Amino acid sequence: MESSSLKIRRWVATVVVLAAFAGGALLSQGFRDWAGHAVFGAAREPIAIAQNALPVSLGNFANGFSAVIKPALPAVVNIRTSKIVKPQANQMSPMFNDPMFRQFFGDQFGQGGKPHAEREQALGSGVIVTPDGTILTNNHVIDGATDIKVQLSDKREFVAKLVGADPKSDIAVLKIEGKDLPTLPLGDSTQLNVGDLIFAIGDPFGIGETATMGIISATGRAKLGIEEYENFIQTDAAINPGNSGGAMIDIHGNLVGINTAILSHGAGGNEGVGFAIPMSMAKPVMDQILAHGKVVRGYMGAYIQDLTPEMAKAFNFNLSGGVLIGDVSPNAPAAKAGLNKGDVIVKLNGQTVNDANDLRLNISQMAPGAAVKLDVWRNGKTQDYNLTLGELPADKQTAERSDDTSSGEIQGIEVQDLTPEISQQLNLPAATHGVVVTGVDPSSAAAAAGINRGDVIQEINHKPVNNMSQYKQLMAAAGTQPTLLLVNHGGITNYVVVESH
Repeated sequence: MESSSLKIRRWVATVVVLAAFAGGALLSQGFRDWAGHAVFGAAREPIAIAQNALPVSLGNFANGFSAVIKPALPAVVNIRTSKIVKPQANQMSPMFNDPMFRQFFGDQFGQGGKPHAEREQALGSGVIVTPDGTILTNNHVIDGATDIKVQLSDKREFVAKLVGADPKSDIAVLKIEGKDLPTLPLGDSTQLNVGDLIFAIGDPFGIGETATMGIISATGRAKLGIEEYENFIQTDAAINPGNSGGAMIDIHGNLVGINTAILSHGAGGNEGVGFAIPMSMAKPVMDQILAHGKVVRGYMGAYIQDLTPEMAKAFNFNLSGGVLIGDVSPNAPAAKAGLNKGDVIVKLNGQTVNDANDLRLNISQMAPGAAVKLDVWRNGKTQDYNLTLGELPADKQTAERSDDTSSGEIQGIEVQDLTPEISQQLNLPAATHGVVVTGVDPSSAAAAAGINRGDVIQEINHKPVNNMSQYKQLMAAAGTQPTLLLVNHGGITNYVVVESH
């Protein structure tokens, strides 16, 4: 019996060993096959402009991600800038002009108490994108600089020339004189997804070239107040001061973003919330700078805002998406096409418009003279409008932006008739009508809706307001329901909904 049992155990052991060998062979072949495929991150759809830059092979990652990062490091440079800062005379202490002080200390603190100009230095990063020395970086890295020096990873140093910059998107293009320089291919940032692996490369705190790893935390981040045009990639890869202008690369070694900002709550360092400008936004800006030395944007001439559920209800709007027009500039393309305040833009060239930032970015990336088709909802019907874009004027910093209850009043605010004198003080057109807000309780629903002192209420629930009497009548008719107001702020109107009054 023992002999029989022993034979069975030996037979089972032999089968297990053979199965293990077979499984190991299959698993080994599977790993070899798997290692040759792009299983991490975004699909490769490079839009490279560098002729000598090839996508990195994924390799087998047995020792980490050096196969991706090592070839990318030489293309990321350190940027050092300096500028002359002239302090204002009133920044000097009055004691420097005191005769007794000067008797003991002379003028070593400034001739006659006058402040001396000082040289201010700053550090940042950049990315070489062409073999002959075109460098992409942030505008804030070089803003106001009188001298720009670029140091490569091999310690070679160049004096850089500013080709052009675009403060509205925080992109700048530099040029150094070189040839056969290391470059990064430009990747397609529109293919990035939340969870994709990425790497950030730059020179944080000036300590030297540094690579960090993270994932894409979000895409399309906007309304952060960092730049005028925002469409950020958010990441948890460590980004710190000095990383600005550096490279965000994907798992294939393609440049998908320019590291730009961090959310630090005053700490000044990385807290796991960093932002990069995607190449889908940076490349068109760079192309325009290289071609024209500046960026020219399309202009519609409509002041737009997000359509909240409360506003949609007030306008009886029952479609998905949409952007509300709060105001239209006179003689602008939107006005010439027949668009009005209160219209809802539903589609742009057949594509659904989701929010105001989305529409602004799309319009800004179109060339002046481009013909666009808008699907516009008005009074319960949708109709097509065709318009030709103009050129965004230099002074239109906010053009096309988002941008115990008593009867007859909105609780928490005080208003009075808008007189010609007040209109002049507020720099409003003479024909502006309405009532002006003279005070706002910070804890009120009106304050929460964004109403400020100096705003002019021009409509209540689509009815015009010309004076205090009409204001009180319309507010009394509104009862305690949420109220739709057309508010003029600094000469531009937009709609707000006050929840209670």
